[in-house]
Amino acid sequence: MDGVTSPVAGLHAATAELDPPLAALDLAVLRANVADLVRRADGTPVRVASKSVRCRAILEEVLGSGLTADGGFAGIMGYSLREALWLARLGARDILLGYPTVDRAALAELAADATLLDSITLMIDDTAQLDLIRAAVGSSAVRPRICLDVDASLRIGPLHLGVRRSPIRTPEQAAALARRARERGFRVVGVMTYEAQIAGLPDSNPAVRLVKRASAVEITKRRRLVLDAVRSEVGKLEIVNSGGTGSIEVSVADPDVTEVTAGSGLYVPTLFDNYRSFTPRPALYFATPVLRKPTPSIATVFAGGYIASGPAGPTRVPKPVWPSGLRLIGTEGAGEVQTPLQAGAGLEIGDRVWFRHAKAGELCERFDQIHLVDGDARSTVPTYRGEGNCFG
Repeated sequence: MDGVTSPVAGLHAATAELDPPLAALDLAVLRANVADLVRRADGTPVRVASKSVRCRAILEEVLGSGLTADGGFAGIMGYSLREALWLARLGARDILLGYPTVDRAALAELAADATLLDSITLMIDDTAQLDLIRAAVGSSAVRPRICLDVDASLRIGPLHLGVRRSPIRTPEQAAALARRARERGFRVVGVMTYEAQIAGLPDSNPAVRLVKRASAVEITKRRRLVLDAVRSEVGKLEIVNSGGTGSIEVSVADPDVTEVTAGSGLYVPTLFDNYRSFTPRPALYFATPVLRKPTPSIATVFAGGYIASGPAGPTRVPKPVWPSGLRLIGTEGAGEVQTPLQAGAGLEIGDRVWFRHAKAGELCERFDQIHLVDGDARSTVPTYRGEGNCFG
């Protein structure tokens, strides 16, 4: 097997005596990515998206960098109420759920603990969610913190450009929902607008870049109207959350935005390779061993079929990155228990192939631990899975 070249070299050497499959993360690269996200936020606090991390030690590493007058990371955006309860009981504070919840048992747990109530902000976009939450908490005296999710997609005539999230779009709709929440005894503390059509799309061609620019102009104008309408009902807001790794500059250009969210920019999976707004520095990889050689030019590795969520297609499969030149076979792809790779002539039984995942935190659902490599040092930390958790 030929010599390992950067950026995998340090990870390969540091984990040489371990049996793959394994996941490994370059801490120096992660820290550089943290610094770059803070730089791009230009003084606006960055909330870390836990769905794109799914490892408590990494969350602590990122949040440990602190928040200063020049910006930094502060707070967590969670994806599950049970996850938020777990993190809060372990000491995390300021957890904003990025999605609504209908977990009645978890809501009852939230209502029973004043510290949890003050640490966790629920996301809503429908009065039916208010009804479910109120019934689950079981008392009108309990006042959960609420953030309104406002649709940030771009609509041009009949075209809907963006993801399907909240039904709340207009200032009037947002104000009505805020009023209903206030009347039901909820504390309305924030508004979120997630521009997925900006944050989640690589700058692949001029048409995409044009859509992104048009979307940025539209949501900035509409967000101001939405915020004015909501504030007229509930007063000052603590949180105006926006953006993602791919849209930080757009979000922080709006003075109404109090914080941005980022997560994928920490690990930098393959879906973030073609953005113009930042230079991708991949930090997280996985390695799996060669099991057999069906032909001299094909090497078959164990497992590897870690397919990312989203529309099925070639962008959602893992990418072999070392040795260079390897590629998936079109008729088999990345498999459940084995993955054949073309151009594997230099590989022998027992060698490793290193891959990158298409998305960030989803890889952690396949491994119970991550090996952290920091120069010549190595440590091992559990993922959410490794701590016995599966939050969906």
